[in-house]
Amino acid sequence: MILSVLLIFLLSSGEVRRHQNNPAHPRPNILYIMSDDHACQMISAYGSAISKLAPTPNIDRLAKAGMLFQSAFVENSLCTPSRACLLTGLYSHQNGQRQLNEGIDTAKIFFTELLQKVGYQTGVVGKWHLRCEPKGFDDYRILNDQGEYYNPSFKSKSSNGKYIEQNGYATSLITDYAIDFLENRKKDQPFCLLVHHKAPHRNWMPETKYLDLYEDIDFPKPETFYDTHGSQCSAAHTQAMTIGKDMEMVSDFKFSELADSTPYNKELTAGLIRNELNRMDLEERKAWENAFGPKNKKFLEKHLQGEALLNWKYQRYIKDYLRCVKSVDDGVGRLLDYLEKEGLSDNTIVVYTSDQGFYMGEHGGWFDKRFMYEESFRMPLIICYPKTILPGTVSHALVQNIDFAPTFLSLAGIAKPKEMTGRSLEALFAGKKPGQWRTSLYYHYYDYPAFHNVRRHDGVRTERYKLIHFYGKGGLAGATNPMQQKKESIEYRTLQQYARSGKMGDDPDIDCNELYDLQQDPHELTNVYGKAGYEKITAELQKILDKYRKDLKVDEY
Repeated sequence: MILSVLLIFLLSSGEVRRHQNNPAHPRPNILYIMSDDHACQMISAYGSAISKLAPTPNIDRLAKAGMLFQSAFVENSLCTPSRACLLTGLYSHQNGQRQLNEGIDTAKIFFTELLQKVGYQTGVVGKWHLRCEPKGFDDYRILNDQGEYYNPSFKSKSSNGKYIEQNGYATSLITDYAIDFLENRKKDQPFCLLVHHKAPHRNWMPETKYLDLYEDIDFPKPETFYDTHGSQCSAAHTQAMTIGKDMEMVSDFKFSELADSTPYNKELTAGLIRNELNRMDLEERKAWENAFGPKNKKFLEKHLQGEALLNWKYQRYIKDYLRCVKSVDDGVGRLLDYLEKEGLSDNTIVVYTSDQGFYMGEHGGWFDKRFMYEESFRMPLIICYPKTILPGTVSHALVQNIDFAPTFLSLAGIAKPKEMTGRSLEALFAGKKPGQWRTSLYYHYYDYPAFHNVRRHDGVRTERYKLIHFYGKGGLAGATNPMQQKKESIEYRTLQQYARSGKMGDDPDIDCNELYDLQQDPHELTNVYGKAGYEKITAELQKILDKYRKDLKVDEY
């Protein structure tokens, strides 16, 4: 009897569930590949018209061998908060990283720390972008802040705290360092490697060999390119994230020849293009000038206006973005080839995802992320694990990036810490959604006032409906995050920089709701909040939202 009770206790504790250091059932390796701002609609496995013209065969290869998630979402659509959610399994207000630059509570447990305790060899390469040192990693090679595309600087455990410039293109170097970690790991230990690409983050600087890729293709615009936000709250009208008026000719559209002659926001973008170009060697610079010089000259001679100019901007944006994606896809292929060559594929769980989604012209010609609308709220997620997941499986279960940490712990046989909010995705790997799986998701965006001028909002999404609440004072009065008030903080300096940019609008205070029936209106064009016939579902969603706020102890600043 005592032995039986002890066995039940041990099994329920999770510490010895399946993957003790048992040669017959070894703990799985974990390879987590995350790009930056990679939209679902730019991955051909997700089937969009654009992605079919610019396929991603290696990411697709992963989807064919594993599970493609159709309903994967972020908790806060912004780079740094997303990374904090990954590492902690916590919502932004729980881990402290609400805004872009500062806030993560380093007292919170990173899942890699727990993996280390059971013998995992852990590493991270690429974009880190958190204002703390990597915690829970045996090895790392991380970019400086956002990092550069050409000959970027990396910091490692052996560089004495210094960022040292490396020769090469960021995406290729990150893949090189990932393979170097795998080559030099201790072969008798399981590994967990996080591969964090900079690409395809703004300002979309392609690898020189791909500078002319897709040049002969005219990419179609999304259906909602000309949306005018007629029924939406003021937040959709006061944003500063349109391709037509908010992208910069010099840095975004690659007109280095205009850097000293065309009015543009020098404080924000003057250094971007020139800093990248100045990092190039002579061969790279020549390739750049040969690619962009003739195209830029031709454009300037045409003096395009109106619709013709907008179309030109869209095409340049989409092509440079997809050229960056091409290098990411190459890197995924190299890593998958390495796993196969080394006989590691069967016992390695491979994840491909992005830190959030991205707008590729949807909702009135937008770029960037932040809003709770599907294109940035939804993220790509593909998981391959041959031991459990059948090839070509598709999941429609609602999942979120706070689920990654609990998933990796579960696979390693480690009990999830009580305070960790996310849940393991392992229950979905059989291809069916368990009866007790979540039926809604909570979202909260805080980064205002800030670049792109997206208002604070939170909301809930079910399988069919979405309720969004925009709130808060407008303009500088909306800077209610304590970090924005501390003069020594990066958030404060960023706020002042934004105020000087001239892009901060005279926004009104806002307390406004939007409701969407995603079955009838998948593009979220018609806000039906307050419309007749939606009273019951509105009340139900508001009840769900209020419960999240209460249970999660959300403090709305």
